[in-house]
Amino acid sequence: MNARTRVGLVMLATLVATAAAAQPPAWPSATRYVDPVNGLSLEQAIAHALEQEPSLRAARTQIDVAQGMRMQSALRPNPTVSFERREEPQGMDNQTMVSLEWPLDLFRRDARVAVADRQVAAAELAVADRQRLLIANVRARYGDVLTVVRDLRLFDDLVAATGRQHDLLRARVDEGATAPLDRDLVTVELRRLESERVLQVGRAEAALIELKRVLGMQPDAALMVRDSLEDVVLRESAATASSANDASRIIEQRADVREAAAQVDIAGAKIERAEREGRFDVNVFANYARMNNGFPQLGVAPSGGLTPIRSVFHYVAAGATVTVPLRNHNQGEIAAARAEQNGAALTHEAARLAATTELAAARARDDYARQAVTIYSSGAQGLARQNLAVVEQSFQLGRVTVFDVLTERRRYIEVERGYTDALRGAFEARTALNQAIGEGR
Repeated sequence: MNARTRVGLVMLATLVATAAAAQPPAWPSATRYVDPVNGLSLEQAIAHALEQEPSLRAARTQIDVAQGMRMQSALRPNPTVSFERREEPQGMDNQTMVSLEWPLDLFRRDARVAVADRQVAAAELAVADRQRLLIANVRARYGDVLTVVRDLRLFDDLVAATGRQHDLLRARVDEGATAPLDRDLVTVELRRLESERVLQVGRAEAALIELKRVLGMQPDAALMVRDSLEDVVLRESAATASSANDASRIIEQRADVREAAAQVDIAGAKIERAEREGRFDVNVFANYARMNNGFPQLGVAPSGGLTPIRSVFHYVAAGATVTVPLRNHNQGEIAAARAEQNGAALTHEAARLAATTELAAARARDDYARQAVTIYSSGAQGLARQNLAVVEQSFQLGRVTVFDVLTERRRYIEVERGYTDALRGAFEARTALNQAIGEGR
């Protein structure tokens, strides 16, 4: 092997290594994130989040706290037992006394229990509202994954089609049948599409991690979705929100509005409790005393002999102490509870207004979003795909230039991404409508 041959082989090896290094890595395709059979459906995602999401589980503990306070409020005050021992210094007299005091807790127990009952109800409604918001959040994150996966599938197809076109042009250039400019133009377009596809892979990974977070899963957990964005939107478009006909009933049944109403009830119960605590109260008591007394002199016993003068005396007493509300009728706490009730009533009114506005806006948004999807799906999207196929076939037959193919492909991308935006808008609009209505799906 002469020197010229060795130099040629080295140059050839260098070119092969450079070409191999220029090849992009094997990035995941859209199929990496979708499993139509074993993947996680939207309904399953919501059910999983309601069971496993940590912040919701933490919110449920507030119900246990309220129930514990309800149990405590129903208990009567404990009695007080006291023991007393008295001794005479340097003497023989002593006294032992045992006392018992029992608070009757008049008028107060029922008021405490009423407040605690309403607090339990408010805690349950707070958790229900947290579930409503969590469902909307799960839908939003699930929709993000479906949206990015749809765009990724689009660029998977475009990269594959452009790659085939690039191979065809490269072969034609090698044969001298096509100018190198056509190949270079397609090369630039192919690299642009590959770059956009890599960006979509990053967005898909980030969206999937966000979905895992609201599901209560670790970022490295395995997860694939089952649905496609188009299937979910079309399925929900066919289903009508049955409860969307009675706005006033929807508003009154929403968990956040009911929680605000429960706060009004709690404030009213606190007023009753404060008024009852300002009344008189009675504590009953009883005591027993044993007194051992005597004198240092001697006395005459019945038998005629001398005996110490000493005896043991037993005393029993009972009575009651009454708390008389002369100046303190709990006026300050009553005034504070009434102010709290006024604030809770205004908060309830604000919650109803916000829910009414949210429902009206969500309905309008949902109606127009469905119409936008219908416009795309009724012909625009399919026609754009058909136009691209015709132009590509015409290019293979030599009837159009590569510029026509690139122009039509970019127009097709705009139409497909516009359709994706319309589908995402419809999905988000239905999510907002479900959240406004308070439905679980």
